Amino acid sequence: MGDISSEELEGITLKVYLYTAKKAKPVGPRDVMKGVNLSSPSVAYRHLQKLDEMGYLSKNEYGEYIIKKKARIKGKAWFGYKLVPKMRLYALLFLTILIVEIGIFIIHFSVETYEFKVFFTLLTLITGLAFVVFAVEDMIQNKQTVLVNLG
Repeated sequence: MGDISSEELEGITLKVYLYTAKKAKPVGPRDVMKGVNLSSPSVAYRHLQKLDEMGYLSKNEYGEYIIKKKARIKGKAWFGYKLVPKMRLYALLFLTILIVEIGIFIIHFSVETYEFKVFFTLLTLITGLAFVVFAVEDMIQNKQTVLVNLG
């Protein structure tokens, strides 16, 4: 994966790259123009060419572009062929751990000591708090992204 500098992918070029990644199938200039709200297909084509020259996209035999190289993008992680906000991944991780902890707690509740119950209750509360913090942070970042895209 290539490192991404602020000079490489920013502004409209970054939006075109993210749109192409989100589509996860070949896209043409008209598709990008509509998806990114650009003024003309030629503007979209120029940004697609730029991404092709940078090695992030490649052009197929039909003149459409597809992701060639995954770029590192601040606050996002590749999950297969999809870009996912890192905070959402962390929230899902802690939710999974929380569910497992609650299951273990329920199974062992009747046979364990008082100290174990207190310890496990605190552990579960801490994991639950971590889940809530990451879930709220994901919602805040998602809301900011929506506001930036609207503005």
